[in-house]
Amino acid sequence: MTLINGIETDHLPINDRGLQYGDGLFETIEISDGRPVFLDRHLQRLVKGCIALAIPTPDSAILIEEIQRVCRESPQAVLKIIITRGNGGRGYRLPQAVNPTRIISLHPFPEYPADYAEHGINARFCETRLGLNPALAGLKHLNRLEQVLARSEWNNDSCQEGIMQDANGYVIEGTMTNLFYLKNDHLYTSSLQLCGIAGIIRDIVMHLATSRQMPLIEHDYDKAELLSADSVFVCNSVIGIWPIKQLEGVQFAVSQTIKELQRALTDFKTSGQ
Repeated sequence: MTLINGIETDHLPINDRGLQYGDGLFETIEISDGRPVFLDRHLQRLVKGCIALAIPTPDSAILIEEIQRVCRESPQAVLKIIITRGNGGRGYRLPQAVNPTRIISLHPFPEYPADYAEHGINARFCETRLGLNPALAGLKHLNRLEQVLARSEWNNDSCQEGIMQDANGYVIEGTMTNLFYLKNDHLYTSSLQLCGIAGIIRDIVMHLATSRQMPLIEHDYDKAELLSADSVFVCNSVIGIWPIKQLEGVQFAVSQTIKELQRALTDFKTSGQ
């Protein structure tokens, strides 16, 4: 089912600014037993993104009611929320009256092998680089051509994720994930000051780490530093946490710390926080 502004349809006006310019934001949410997982966190990020882009914030009560209509009978699925600036004429200038478009759609949950979470995945570095823009850094906006190009660099099942660097050569994230590495019992991740998406699971992993007094460092790091790590993992709202077992010919162990964070994330999800 897809709802556009509360109406069940799959038709969108061709002058919608989300289509014309990627002028909007999106959230991808796991549905478990008909319940959107970490919904409050996703909606908080959506509101934050709307404020940053000066898009009127959607009414939360209406949004939640529409989400419930779409997902209440789904035992497991993926929910996607898109908010665009709405319809507008040709040209970048904002329309005088902004009426945002709400798109809420339900999709099948991807069937990933359990082995990915248990024993890890194979990854590669992408040639496509992320551009630098501090005004958009962290936001899950609709402009994702860099990820599309990066994901087009391979088309075989032997690799499960591509690692992206920014224009300066710093490692930022995966094409669909955030990235962490462990070294000497310290947890590291990109600062996301100039580009990248501040993921919901990234935020939770950081919370789980600090609550366990695990040293956590957000900083800029390059490919060589990542390849010298003790262990590496990626995460997002659909896959949870996947260890990386092989990257650029380097083998990584699935450390006990990664397993502990996986269990902690499962418990955190069960608690409904």
